[in-house]
Amino acid sequence: MTVAYHRKPVLWDIDYAIPEGQLVGIIGPNGAGKSTLIKACLDLVPRASGSVCFYGKSYRQQRQLVGYVPQRESVDWDFPASALDVVTMGCYGKIPWCLPPRKKHKDAARHALDQVGLSEYASRQISKLSGGQQQRVFLARALVQDAKIYFMDEPFAGVDAATETAIVALLRELKQRGRTVLVVHHDLQTVPEYFDHVLLLNMRVVAAGPTSKVFTQENLQKTYGGRLTLLAEAAEAIARSGQG
Repeated sequence: MTVAYHRKPVLWDIDYAIPEGQLVGIIGPNGAGKSTLIKACLDLVPRASGSVCFYGKSYRQQRQLVGYVPQRESVDWDFPASALDVVTMGCYGKIPWCLPPRKKHKDAARHALDQVGLSEYASRQISKLSGGQQQRVFLARALVQDAKIYFMDEPFAGVDAATETAIVALLRELKQRGRTVLVVHHDLQTVPEYFDHVLLLNMRVVAAGPTSKVFTQENLQKTYGGRLTLLAEAAEAIARSGQG
């Protein structure tokens, strides 16, 4: 798959098979095409060439199997909707056209809010929530969709430690349920702890595979080049990953 903006390639000749039932970290520098990769998979940006298949079919044919958590900055948080309204939107693929959500859909949405620790905020307008709470609302919306594959674009960006811990717990729960989760992530220090598999990306696929084998200083240097400043803690995390 190749993606270009104004004839300038952003992703070039991407050939990648997502491992099923794994937590996958998409890692790379700013401008590497990480968010574009997700959006191209979901038909949110056009592809210059190539195709994306979900269990052998196009995204349009398999839309109900795919959940998406966008970057928080890309959402209009002033939209007049409550947390419960937003989460219930995850059920729309299961609701017949032109019919309102039923009680079972609302109940599923409330359960998802409870799973992310926001049941008491169900009626609150989304603009009145903190950044971490807003991120949890979108995670709950993805949960209620009950997809098989989840794409999450920087879910840890700008959240507090409690929210990050909650998100990690949710990712692990999804894995236990056999779901596949791809996460755009920037914190190199936590990669060995959070992800089973990594895709190192800088316009092209630099390396992909199990974290313990692929997430090495050599591959990071290839991915980030001169922009790589690896903190001592991250280096230690990589070393621990190799030992484990």
